[in-house]
Amino acid sequence: MLTDMTDHTTRLDHVVLWVRDPIAAAHFYEQAVGLEPVRLTDYSVGEAPFPSVRVNEETILDLMPLATAERMTMLPGAAESSGHPVNHVCLSLPAGDFDALRDRLEERSVPVSDLAHDSFGARGLARRSFYFRDPDGNIFEARHYD
Repeated sequence: MLTDMTDHTTRLDHVVLWVRDPIAAAHFYEQAVGLEPVRLTDYSVGEAPFPSVRVNEETILDLMPLATAERMTMLPGAAESSGHPVNHVCLSLPAGDFDALRDRLEERSVPVSDLAHDSFGARGLARRSFYFRDPDGNIFEARHYD
C-alpha cells in the first residue's frame, strides 16, 4: 500500500489532532469518515503512544491523547498547543466518496454545514464542499473537484 517516495516532492505526511479518547476517535474516523485505523491494536495494548488513521497511501492523521499534552517538549511552549486546534483540515474526495461521507455523517447524526460551491483550494475551485466536527471539536472540510 505504501508508495516509494523517490521523486523527492514535498508532501503532507501527517497532521496531529488532540483527542480525549484515541480509541473512540479512531472508531469515529473509521466508521463515520471511512479512514482506516493504523496502530490501533498496538495502542490498545500499550505498544504505541497513539493510533492514527490513514487518509491515503502517504498521509495519516495522528490521534494524540490530550492527556499527554504536558509531555510535549519538542519545542518550548509545545504543550500550550493543546486545546488550540488548527482552524480546519480539508479532505478532498472523489464525488461519489464525498456523497457517501456526507450520508454516513448524517446517518450518525453528526451535524454538517450547508453545501458550498466553488470554494478555492489546492486544486482550484471545488465543485462542492461542507464542514463537520469530530467528537473532539476538530473541524474538517470535505470537498470534491470532479
